Amino acid sequence: KFNQDGKLLLTLGKAGVAGPGQDTFDQPTEVAVAPNGDIFVADGHGRAPNANARIMKFDKNGKFIKTWGKKGTGIGEFDCPHTLAFDSRGRLFVGDRQNNRIQIFDQDGRFIAEWKQFGRPSGIFIDRNDVLYVADSESRDGQEGYGYNPGCRRGIRIGSAKDGSVKYFVPDPAPYPAAADSTSSEGVAADAAGNIYGAEFAMDVKKYVKR
Repeated sequence: KFNQDGKLLLTLGKAGVAGPGQDTFDQPTEVAVAPNGDIFVADGHGRAPNANARIMKFDKNGKFIKTWGKKGTGIGEFDCPHTLAFDSRGRLFVGDRQNNRIQIFDQDGRFIAEWKQFGRPSGIFIDRNDVLYVADSESRDGQEGYGYNPGCRRGIRIGSAKDGSVKYFVPDPAPYPAAADSTSSEGVAADAAGNIYGAEFAMDVKKYVKR
């Protein structure tokens, strides 16, 4: 955690130390901060069978509060929890990427819903009107293997965080199928004018202009 001048204010975890403890992470992928200052960390990106796959919650001062989740495919389990976002009701959206779904929880880790209609989520952004933007950088519906997600293709899906409806789809501009596992946006954001920004695995940021 830094202030706006770049001064270090808070550190969570231990540099160079991976593990399943309350003060260690294993390739954390995302941080989200609740309105009251509580800090939520998606941990982790590792593919090993014993890698962390959990959400960790800390107070605004970095004191550990709780953790939930483990590697798996069931409700409340994760396989690469890759992105986090809050909606206007304070619900936590978790992009459970390897499981091709979003899981929604309250801030105490109680399961609310599972949505699979937004593809394979690498990035989630929810604006103040609860418009939901989901970056899917990996889906492919051809040969089974990494990224296999029948019926889905890479791109950015736009819909509602209120009811889960999908309204629009911005396709991956790269040729499909591409040789790489991931070519499209992994991070996503939108401005007040409705323009969308996709931060790509290939080190580009693309702006999509609302028409």
